[in-house]
Amino acid sequence: MGYTFSSGYTVLLLAFGVLPTLYAIFLAFTKGGAFVGFDNFAKVFGDYRFFPAVQHVAIYLVVYLVCLTLFVVLLALVVHAIKVRWISTSIRFLYYIPGALAGASSVLLWLFLLDPSVSPVAFLLKAMGLESFVQTVSIDNLPVIFTVIAFWTGAGGWIVIMYGALNNISNDVMEAARIDGAGPINTARYIQIPMLRKWISYMGIMSLAAGTQLFVEPRVLSQASKGVVPPDYSLNQLAYLFAFRQGDFNGSAAISLILLVVAVGLAAFFVFRGGLFERD
Repeated sequence: MGYTFSSGYTVLLLAFGVLPTLYAIFLAFTKGGAFVGFDNFAKVFGDYRFFPAVQHVAIYLVVYLVCLTLFVVLLALVVHAIKVRWISTSIRFLYYIPGALAGASSVLLWLFLLDPSVSPVAFLLKAMGLESFVQTVSIDNLPVIFTVIAFWTGAGGWIVIMYGALNNISNDVMEAARIDGAGPINTARYIQIPMLRKWISYMGIMSLAAGTQLFVEPRVLSQASKGVVPPDYSLNQLAYLFAFRQGDFNGSAAISLILLVVAVGLAAFFVFRGGLFERD
């Protein structure tokens, strides 16, 4: 019965995961069906747009992962500390609502919020010296903007997951901490956060995988800003340009493999450093 339940996922994984990956590997090392070694990778590395795109994605990932980890853990601890059940449940529900919006819909909402001429938080934008939409979406501001959008969309689900993990901490352990005189801060620092390590690691892996695929947000902002945000801002956008503007599917596949290798390497770091598969 277990194999029956998992068979549907296995079929979809093979059809939309494994087979496309194998096809991308084939494209990345060939040209016109002939094996060309690393020529496609050399062409990608030599493209003037490649390393700026790498830098953009890297800066965004650093800002996003740091903010996500700090604020998700902090908010989960705060919600978990609320003992009035209906308040705690209501807050978790409110956190989770933005995750129901699709990526493109979320970005369209933020287009409205980021325009000082119509935004309900225009006073905050103008207080930061941002008088127009073009100023708001300048290149220097994009890592923070994309971090805010991604956090608003995805943090609620992670807060709920962390809340569940906090509920799994033994009451005996928490009671022992209280008897020893540990306050909320020391309890969080020495007991709750260390016991969340695996879940934080899991969040890091999944958020890293999503972050490296940055595409919808810069593409929509690029169209809305009429080119202020460049169409090759992220690596996924560059891969799209290679494939559908230049007709170079081999170079596009090479970029996708580079992303895959980097993501797998960083995920392995999170797995081993976070003790994801260690037994308690």
